[in-house]
Amino acid sequence: MRPDTLKSLLAARKAKHPVALVSNLQTGDQALVYRDAVEGDLGLDEVIVTAARAALRDDKSGRADDNGTALFVQVFNPPKRMVIVGAVHIAQPLVTLAQTSGYEVVIVDPRGAFATRDRFPGVTLSEDWPDSALEELKIDNRTAVVTLTHDPKLDDPALHVALRSEAFYVGSLGSRKTHGRRVERLADEGYTEAEIGKIHAPVGLAINAKSPAEIAISIMAQITQVLRTE
Repeated sequence: MRPDTLKSLLAARKAKHPVALVSNLQTGDQALVYRDAVEGDLGLDEVIVTAARAALRDDKSGRADDNGTALFVQVFNPPKRMVIVGAVHIAQPLVTLAQTSGYEVVIVDPRGAFATRDRFPGVTLSEDWPDSALEELKIDNRTAVVTLTHDPKLDDPALHVALRSEAFYVGSLGSRKTHGRRVERLADEGYTEAEIGKIHAPVGLAINAKSPAEIAISIMAQITQVLRTE
């Protein structure tokens, strides 16, 4: 690998920017494909660039063919993230499930009595207001956002950011009645039907979950389903 290519690859990984390394299996020449740029000397046609970006989206490395030239696309994606708004009881088992599934977890709750190190050891905690916290976190397409507080003063500001971000999943706790009122508030704030339709609510797969642990399982299952099928 050329030093400049390695330098760019390491910089992208440090900055947690998705990048695909495309290698010519015959010559060893390489190029880097980002979500909005291409760097290198391979002269990749648009089909291969599109395929590399699809590999980034699907998080799947593999071989490709460029007019008879064998290529290999190696994906370097940043870690998946889960941002949980609300340090409530459900959040505790959800954190464990998310971490086991390979997610970096951030708990956002301005109520300091809830978001404590004792309750959430080893987790990034933010006591910022949810909209400010999500803007600072720069929500991308590797991020799932889950709101759990049942309090519109906390959940709604988070949704205001999440619905206009690239988050691959947005879910909100609450009954259908609660969600109906949430939809009305968001519509009054100018959010479109398509934007509001991104919310998975009531959050989680419909498995008749009752306990906090069961609800957490249903949420993690739904996030996995969205990640792998949409």
